[in-house]
Amino acid sequence: MPDSTAAPRLDTVAVAAGDPHREQPWQDLGLKADEYSRIREILGRRPTSSELAMYSVMWSEHCSYKSTKVHLKQFGELAQETPLGKMLAGIGENAGVIDIGQGYAVTFKVESHNHPSFVEPYQGAATGIGGIVRDILAMGARPVAVMDPLRFGPLDAPDTQRVLPGIVAGVGGYGNCLGLPNIGGEAVFDETYLGNPLVNALCVGVLRHEDLHLAKASGDGNLVVLYGARTGGDGIGGVSVLASETFDAGPDGQGGPAKRPAVQVGDPFMEKLLIECTLELFAAEVVAGIQDLGGAGLSCATSELASAGDGGMHVELDRVPLRDSTLAPEEILMSESQERMMAVVEPGDIDAFMAICEKWDVEAVVIGEVTSSGRLEIDWHGERVVDVPPRSVAHDGPTYQRPYARPDWQDVLQAEVAEELVRPSSGDELRDTLLRLVASPNLCDRSWITDQYDRYVQGNTVLAQPSDSGMIRVDPDTNLGVAVSTDCNGRFAKLDPYAGAQLALAESYRNVATSGARPLAVSDCLNFGSPEDPAVMWQFAEACRGLKDACAELGIPVTGGNVSLYNQTGETAILPTPVVAVLGVIDDVTKRVPSHFVAEGEQIFLLGETREELSGSEWAHVVHGHLGGRPPRVDLAAEQSLAALLQDASRDSLVTSAHDLSDGGLAQALAEATFRRGIGARVMLSKVAGGDPFVALFSESTARCLVTVPEDRAGELLALVHRHGVPATGIGRTGGDSITVDGQFELPVAEAKAAWQATLPAALGS
Repeated sequence: MPDSTAAPRLDTVAVAAGDPHREQPWQDLGLKADEYSRIREILGRRPTSSELAMYSVMWSEHCSYKSTKVHLKQFGELAQETPLGKMLAGIGENAGVIDIGQGYAVTFKVESHNHPSFVEPYQGAATGIGGIVRDILAMGARPVAVMDPLRFGPLDAPDTQRVLPGIVAGVGGYGNCLGLPNIGGEAVFDETYLGNPLVNALCVGVLRHEDLHLAKASGDGNLVVLYGARTGGDGIGGVSVLASETFDAGPDGQGGPAKRPAVQVGDPFMEKLLIECTLELFAAEVVAGIQDLGGAGLSCATSELASAGDGGMHVELDRVPLRDSTLAPEEILMSESQERMMAVVEPGDIDAFMAICEKWDVEAVVIGEVTSSGRLEIDWHGERVVDVPPRSVAHDGPTYQRPYARPDWQDVLQAEVAEELVRPSSGDELRDTLLRLVASPNLCDRSWITDQYDRYVQGNTVLAQPSDSGMIRVDPDTNLGVAVSTDCNGRFAKLDPYAGAQLALAESYRNVATSGARPLAVSDCLNFGSPEDPAVMWQFAEACRGLKDACAELGIPVTGGNVSLYNQTGETAILPTPVVAVLGVIDDVTKRVPSHFVAEGEQIFLLGETREELSGSEWAHVVHGHLGGRPPRVDLAAEQSLAALLQDASRDSLVTSAHDLSDGGLAQALAEATFRRGIGARVMLSKVAGGDPFVALFSESTARCLVTVPEDRAGELLALVHRHGVPATGIGRTGGDSITVDGQFELPVAEAKAAWQATLPAALGS
C-alpha cells in the first residue's frame, strides 16, 4: 500500500463508471446481492470502492437496523400518539433528552459493545464506555455517570475467566480515567452467554434546556471540522468485516498489509480533553451542529450530518489527520478510531473554535464544508471518490420483513412448570436454601466488580451499588436529582418474550421508585440471537410489542436505544435479553430512601401481593437447573400504585428503607437489607402467601417492596397504603444479629453475609 502522500491507486467515480466488468467485493463486506444491486440503482453506476465501503457499514445491521426497524417504529409512533413526559429529543438523535424541571434536562442512553468485548475484552468494554459517553456529549450535555449491565457464561467456565476480568477492567479503567462515577448495572451468569458475553453501557448527562445540540449540517458554506484523536487502522470491521483483496492489495495488485484489527483502541485521557473542549465550544456558541464518531466512523458522521441538515457536504478526505499513513481512503472512511468528533462551524466562528481546541491540546482540522448540492461529495487527492445522496447512505438503507413465528418448543417449555418441582419442607431446608441462593452467582455480592469502579468521583453520587438504583445530584443548590436503573431477566423473556420485556421494565421502574424518584423515561438495549432464525425474530417482535404496550400503560416514553443481534453460537442463541433502563427524577435527593435497614426496632412491612410464582425463578434455576412454565404475572397498575406510594413516603420522610422484591424473592431482599449495617430482623410469614413459608420466601411475584418504618409512624404508613390501594402486611421488626423466621429457622447475618461475599473472590481471585 503506498504512502498516503503519494498518488493513490483507487476507484474514482469516473473509473467506477467506466470499468463495469471488474468484480467488486460486496459479499466480503457483508452486503447481500439485492443490496449491491440497489446501490447500483441509486447511483446509476457501479459504486467506487469508497462508496461501497460507506454503504456496507451504514447498511449493516448495527447501523441501519434493517432487520428490526419495522418493529422499532412503534416506539416512535408511541411518542407521537401519546404525550408521554417532557421529551426534548428522542428516537433518531444521539440520545434521548428529558426535561426534569428547574431549567434542567437529562440525556441518557444504553448501547451494546458485545462482540468487540468477546474478541478483546479490555478494549471492547473500554471503548463501549467511550462511545456512549460521546453520544451524551454530542447532545450538549456534561456526562455525569455511567452504568454497565453485563452478561457472562457460567462463572466457572474457562472463557468466563478470560473475558470477565478484562471487561470489568476495561469498564473501570476508562470510566475512572474520565472521572465518571459508575453508579449501577448488573452482572448475570447463564450458559447461553458462553461465547456471547453482553457488554451494555449506559451514560447519563446533564444540560440546561438552552444548551441542547442536534446532529445536523445546515448552512451553505459552513465549515466541517474534524477534531480529537487522529484516525488509525483500529476498528475497521467493527460493524462490517473488512476482508477483501481489493482493499488489501498493493499497487501491483498482489499482497498488501495485514487486515486491520476490528476492535477499537481507547484513550480515556484524550476523551477527557475532548469532553472539556467540546463543552467549552458549546459555551462559546461556536458550534452549529455536531456528531460523535462511533460506529462506521467518518462514513456515519458525514452522511448523517448531511442527511439531517440541508442535504449537501463536500469533504477533502486527504485532510483527515492520520496516525497511519498507509491507510487507503476506504479504510479512513470505515475506521472506528475513538475520541473523535465532527462539528459544523460558521466561517466567522472558526478562529474562536480553533483557539479553544488549541487551548485543550485537541487537534482540529477543517476537512470540508456544507453545500446546497444535495450530495455527499468526498475527494481524495483531487479525485472524486464519493458522490452519493447522503440520505441513501444514512437513512434509506434496506428494510427487511424477516419471517418470524412462535417456535414449536414454546408450548412444551411453558408446560414444564417450576411449581411442581420438589421444594424444601422443613425449617432447616429453608435455611439451607436461603444460604445457597445468596451465594449463587446471580445473587451474590458484586463488590469484586464494583470495587474496581469509582462510584463517588465528582461528589454528586447519592446512591450506587448495591442500592436498587443509582442516584446523582443534578443541582447542589436545590438538591434536584435523577435515579437510574437497568434490568432484564432473560429467563423470563425466554418463557414469554412479551411478558419478559414488560417484567424488565417493571423491575427497573420499581427500582427507581424505591429510591423515592418518579420514573420518567426509558432507554433500551435489545440483545438477541440471529435475525435469520424465525424463532429469534418472534422473540424480538414480542419483546418490542410488550415494551411498547407497557410504556403506553405506564405513561413513559422510549427515548432511544440500541439493538444487538447475532448473539449466537452455532444453533444456540442467548436468552432473549431486552435490557431496559428507566430514569426518574427526585426533587430533593436528601429525601432518597436507602435499600438497607438503618435502625433497630423498626416495623417491617411487605407491600404488594405474593402469589405462588416460581417458574423462571432463581430458586428453580439454582436448585434444580430448571427453566420452564410461565413467568410471574405482570400487573402494571399495581406497579404504578406502588411507585406513587413510595414517592409520597419519600417526600414525607416516612419510610427509612425500601428494597424491591425480584430475583430471589423476599428471602434475598431480607438478607440484602441486613448486610450493609449488620442489623438483623425477626419476621412472621403466617399472613403471606397463605402461610406457606417457602412460597413467601422464594416467590418472585412482581409489584412488591419491603419497607421499614419507625414504630411511631406505622399508622401513617397504613393510611398511605390504604389511600393508594396497595396491599400491606406487617411481617416483623428489625433488630438483633440474625435473620429469624418464626417457627422455621434462625440464620446469623454474619454467616449469610460471608456466604454472599465469598463467591466471586473464590472464582476470580482476590
